[in-house]
Amino acid sequence: MKNLLSNSLPLACALILALLGPMMSPYVSDFIVKVMILSIFALSLELLVGMTGLVSLGHAAFYGIGAYATVLGSGKEGGSISTLLPLAMGCAAAYALVVGALSLRTRGVYFIMVTLAFAQMAFFVFHDTKVGGGSDGVYMYIRPVLGSIDLDNRYAQFYAVLAALVFTYGLLALIRRSRFGAALAGIRVNEQRMRAAGFPVYGYKLAAFVIAGALAGLAGFLVASRDGVVNPELLAWHNSGEVLLMIILGGLGHLRGAVIGAVAFTLLKEFLSTQAFVGPLADHWQLTLGIAIIAFVALLPKGIIGIASRFSPRGAT
Repeated sequence: MKNLLSNSLPLACALILALLGPMMSPYVSDFIVKVMILSIFALSLELLVGMTGLVSLGHAAFYGIGAYATVLGSGKEGGSISTLLPLAMGCAAAYALVVGALSLRTRGVYFIMVTLAFAQMAFFVFHDTKVGGGSDGVYMYIRPVLGSIDLDNRYAQFYAVLAALVFTYGLLALIRRSRFGAALAGIRVNEQRMRAAGFPVYGYKLAAFVIAGALAGLAGFLVASRDGVVNPELLAWHNSGEVLLMIILGGLGHLRGAVIGAVAFTLLKEFLSTQAFVGPLADHWQLTLGIAIIAFVALLPKGIIGIASRFSPRGAT
């Protein structure tokens, strides 16, 4: 009964959002779209960190490449979702394949540094060349469309992002329950034992890296369609750090934790940077956000999702 309730909770939340969508004000709708896109981004990193044990500081590169591919691919005439979405995910996955093929030959802190180096390389390509419009970025003239679905319409945008979040969550849930997911869990726990048992560890990790990159590209496609503009800051290392904080804040090893972390981090950032809530401290929101994150990590070492373990002898699932 408990497992059934736990598994049905994400679907129930999605249904509630779908029902409340038409009733939301433009501000609330736009904010929830932002949170859902970040949730997809966080889920893509959860596949690497929480499910495979690969801590990456370069994940924002795939997010930014997906966004740039969307805008550059649309041109001045606009483009179809059926073309731009595969383009964004494909470009992000292709770069993830290159980065993963090289970085996965290293381990530990060296892996972290190599992924960061590749992300910085991608950042400077878009920042210092005319490919991506330099530091000013590139504007999207016409939002992607597919038949009657026009992402310039806030309702269509809301439900498209919600559908993408449900797809991403469902895909990762299926992966987690599959043989592939079991192999990734084994690699996270004891890579040497998995290798000794005859599993192609490198291939499994590379596959996870590419899938994670493609899903980050999906989030990039959505953020470009939402904002109508992209700039090199999307690929900056601090975005990789923020999404890593999200999954740690929510609780590593849980898909729900990634979503909860994205929601909590975004709300916390919004609250601490708004003068109506914190007054003059809003001008120093980075400081107060840092203190808040340290407090959360110290008080909740298992993340926000770990709160459930305090009320259940078996802990959170």
